[in-house]
Amino acid sequence: MALPPGFLDELRGRLSLAQVVGRKVMWDSRKSNQGKGDMWAPCPFHQEKTASFHVDDRKGYYYCFGCHAKGDAISFVRETEGVDFIEAVRILAAEAGLPMPEADPQAREKADRRSELHAVMEQAVQYFRLQLRTAGGAAARDYLAGRGLTPEALERWEIGFAPPGWQGLSDHLSGKGVPPDRMLAAGLTRPSDKGRAPYDTFRNRIMFPIRDARGKPIAFGGRAMDPSDSAKYLNSPETELFDKSRALFNHGPARAAAGQGQPLIVAEGYMDVIALSEAGFTAAVAPLGTAVTEHQLALLWRIADEPVMALDGDTAGIRAAMRLIDVALPRLEAGKSLRFALLPGGQDPDDLIRSAGPAAMREVIDRARPMVSLLWEQETEGRVFDSPERRAALDKALRTRIRAIADPSIRRHYGDEIQRLRQELFGQGRRPAGPAGAGAGGWQRQRPRPGPTPRAKASVLAGPDGAEDRLREAAILALLVSHPDMVGRFAARIEAMECTDPDHAALRAVVLARADTIDLRAAIAAELGADVLEKLFGHAHVAIIPAVRRPGSPEVAELCLTEEFAKLEARRGHVREVAEAEEELADDGADEYLTARLAQSAEAIRSAGAAAREDRTNYETGPNGARVNRDERHAFDDLLARIGYRKPGQGGPGAS
Repeated sequence: MALPPGFLDELRGRLSLAQVVGRKVMWDSRKSNQGKGDMWAPCPFHQEKTASFHVDDRKGYYYCFGCHAKGDAISFVRETEGVDFIEAVRILAAEAGLPMPEADPQAREKADRRSELHAVMEQAVQYFRLQLRTAGGAAARDYLAGRGLTPEALERWEIGFAPPGWQGLSDHLSGKGVPPDRMLAAGLTRPSDKGRAPYDTFRNRIMFPIRDARGKPIAFGGRAMDPSDSAKYLNSPETELFDKSRALFNHGPARAAAGQGQPLIVAEGYMDVIALSEAGFTAAVAPLGTAVTEHQLALLWRIADEPVMALDGDTAGIRAAMRLIDVALPRLEAGKSLRFALLPGGQDPDDLIRSAGPAAMREVIDRARPMVSLLWEQETEGRVFDSPERRAALDKALRTRIRAIADPSIRRHYGDEIQRLRQELFGQGRRPAGPAGAGAGGWQRQRPRPGPTPRAKASVLAGPDGAEDRLREAAILALLVSHPDMVGRFAARIEAMECTDPDHAALRAVVLARADTIDLRAAIAAELGADVLEKLFGHAHVAIIPAVRRPGSPEVAELCLTEEFAKLEARRGHVREVAEAEEELADDGADEYLTARLAQSAEAIRSAGAAAREDRTNYETGPNGARVNRDERHAFDDLLARIGYRKPGQGGPGAS
């Protein structure tokens, strides 16, 4: 089956190789650097204990320094799943949400046609570059020199000039044997609505070639030389080669530079990208005349985990930032976010670099702010919250924005940060000044008022600040440390367990990575220190667990782990339901569906405890630590009594 042109590039662009490989390997946490997409693990293709298998997630390739296996996501699936090329593509396409193309007998013909269009575009690049060197391009050369571009920079960026005539490029390409329909298909000419021959798309403009990630020309951007022109910047129309919502200016070179450690900077225009790159910020890209789309955002995150959006600090720049936040919020993933560098005084990167130099630009980038900061600023800046109604409106607006985040962990962390900022604003807030203040409507600082006394808890475990959760986490981790063979059975639940204690989070990572070592406790002590284990097993709640005190029984350990996971998951699910219910009550009031959800959540907690109590009612732990059915044990004891057997130490007939 022939695949259409560009399909494999799009598939690779949508996938994270680290996620594909991560299903088959256990990453080495000491050697890997997830933030840079630099991952190491024992090789899945040959038996080894050291982490010699390397994945470069940004470049999309893997290599084993032991057996020399190498390839991309497709070859990895082929080798590990034992499937052919098309089936591997089918598996990955399903994972990426990309429909497999239907069998297309004309696929080869389409591929040939795209190659021909690329060739036509390359001829146009050379034509425009030549025109910039002619007498007719003098004004364009002067303009570019005034913008600080040297002749060497013009060559590097392949900048050209489209002369003012209506058919200069058309005549040139016709002389090279390019048919008119090929020029139309490449977007280089437009059909005339007056029955005349097609005319050039770009006239009297400075030309910037736009290349895809592989370096092939797909479109042009043109900057008007005539100030009265209705469009200052003009892009090629969408063609078989060019979809402006899925392309980035300077994509290929920026991806290579980001792979070498440069910060990925997203600017607004061609000249900004060129100025940044010439100043040393070589991982710079720009969307093509539109706000960043979800497809472009996916491309950016494929290059870097936290692209820096370099936006003008004026009203238009702020609006662009807010539009981008709306696009990004539903698509946030752990480790994938955006930072915003708002330039001073309404300047763009080109202005700032020319006026203050690269150091000033570096300072702005280093001060880039996280997305949550701009989200908060959007809802609060310039507003007064001097009444309960206004504060309630702020809370509602922020809840609505945060709900757009699909990942529950990220949503929770956003909520925590918003709550911190809210306490900063209101808890240490400002109140209207009296007659001695700053005048009517003025504001002054005041000390935070003490909060309400916490209500007494119904259980010792249900203490403040998530004490119950921390104790259950400790119980689970102690059981796993005592019974490393249980890690494989509960791996999915261990990975999904959110740890409220940083020590627990670090311990969980080591348990998952080192469960197959001969001495897990020694491995933990070597990586985290012996005090972590002392603290863990020092919990009174941990010390009374039978499978921790007598670690010889896997059956009891499995029962205890099942019980602790069930209670922890049920409680956290209930907490989330209550939090969402409070938000919905504040917005819309109660309804039958909401009441039913809360009832089901409460029942889940009751059932988790009841199941454990039922286990303790029906089973007991024998001297060897194994679970024994209580009824069966009594029946067996009755049988022994009837035949006159007495247990050792009981004396009487039959005593041994």
